[in-house]
Amino acid sequence: MGGSARPEAAAASFLATRRGKFTLALLCAVAFLDFVDASIVNVALPDIRTDLGFSTQSLQWVPSGYLLTYGGFMLLGGRLADLLGRRRVLVTGTALIGISSFVGGLAEDPGLLIGARLAQGVGAAMMLPAALSILTTTFQEGADRHRALGMWGGVGGLASAVGVFLGGLLTDGPGWRWVFFVNPVAAALVLPGIFRLIDGDRRGTRQTKFDLVGSVLVTGGMLLLVFALVKAPDQGWGSARTIGELAGAAVLLLAFLVNERHHQTPLLPLSVFRIRGLAAADIAGLIAFAGLIAMFFFLTLYMQNVLGYSPIRTGAAYLPLCFGVGVAAGISSQLLTRVGTRPVIVAGALLASGGLYHLSRIPVDGSYLTDLFPGLMIVSFGLGAVFVGVTTAANAGVSADKAGLAAALLNASQQVGAALGLAIFSAVATSRTNHMLARHAPVPNALTSGFHRALLTGSAFLLVTAVIALRTANAHGEAPRAAVPEPV
Repeated sequence: MGGSARPEAAAASFLATRRGKFTLALLCAVAFLDFVDASIVNVALPDIRTDLGFSTQSLQWVPSGYLLTYGGFMLLGGRLADLLGRRRVLVTGTALIGISSFVGGLAEDPGLLIGARLAQGVGAAMMLPAALSILTTTFQEGADRHRALGMWGGVGGLASAVGVFLGGLLTDGPGWRWVFFVNPVAAALVLPGIFRLIDGDRRGTRQTKFDLVGSVLVTGGMLLLVFALVKAPDQGWGSARTIGELAGAAVLLLAFLVNERHHQTPLLPLSVFRIRGLAAADIAGLIAFAGLIAMFFFLTLYMQNVLGYSPIRTGAAYLPLCFGVGVAAGISSQLLTRVGTRPVIVAGALLASGGLYHLSRIPVDGSYLTDLFPGLMIVSFGLGAVFVGVTTAANAGVSADKAGLAAALLNASQQVGAALGLAIFSAVATSRTNHMLARHAPVPNALTSGFHRALLTGSAFLLVTAVIALRTANAHGEAPRAAVPEPV
């Protein structure tokens, strides 16, 4: 076949083929399904509470239950994709999301709906790292890899905004149950494409000595960590229960690292952290996600509880953000080849920080065009750049046999960031609101003052992201290294 030039050219041109385009579209659809699930339910929460009789305390577990298992099982899901086969894990996760979402849509009591959300999180923790590792090992060369990672990063930012819009549209339209019924339909459309476009898994990828102890320790530690962060605003950061839960999570995760150091076939080979800039990219993703989640959460509350927007009007308010994220993702993926990931992440984080600062000044009688729209558009450009840059940097230089692990590390850091951000910013907002109410301020004023503090803190988090991004490797979308054989 004449040397190495031809395979390289073939790899570089895969995205130009019809199969390549459909494969990328399919993987981005999987990412969209996962990311949109984290935000689509939020606008429907008031209707869910009324219909199923949730208490104020238990209602938080509709979004938090998904976040708990999503973050808790992410590392396990990503490593299983490497060891047991990526398509196999992707199909299992997709089917689990479809079935659990259908059950959630039919739920007639709070317990069943929360159980369905927990199962959805497990399915998402299997789907997302499997899909991202398939993408990074399929599109390996040249412009293919830049465009593929750019599309993936853009979809990640886009889905968070689209989820709020779809949630409002469905809640005001056919009803909140359709927030869950869309997933089975989407899964039914995605599954045939997976079997048709994604190559089957070789049986040789299985390991006979699976790290069962490590999987139990890391999953238990991550579950306890996310649980502690979710409950901290209610229990109090200084309460014995919160401190005990965080300490327990730390003990489990430290025991996991000790186990990985001595296990013959570790679930998390610690050598992955020798890849220059990988840890910094994951930490940057964690802190950026914490800050950006605050925007969606608190602006949604502001529009509905202070400005009196309906669910569908609240969702429509985020549509311009979707456009900005798409444009920024496209531009950023082109810039990667010229300047690398580091300047893209830094510039995006600074833009997003400035946008959040503008939004932190929203007045009680705010107007969409003058008070919300400018800040949302600034954030959208920063959001697109950060997602594309961090996704590319966190997967650069990773060998193909550890692609699922790298994808899981990135996405686990983002989910922990979401839980951490909501815990910290909720405490900041609640403290300020209670202080204002104690001084007999009107409720809308007290709420808005709390949102000011939370959004300002989110802006500071994005500044920290820009500083940490300076420690990432300045990747240009390099292909994965050759796979290192695992002991079998």
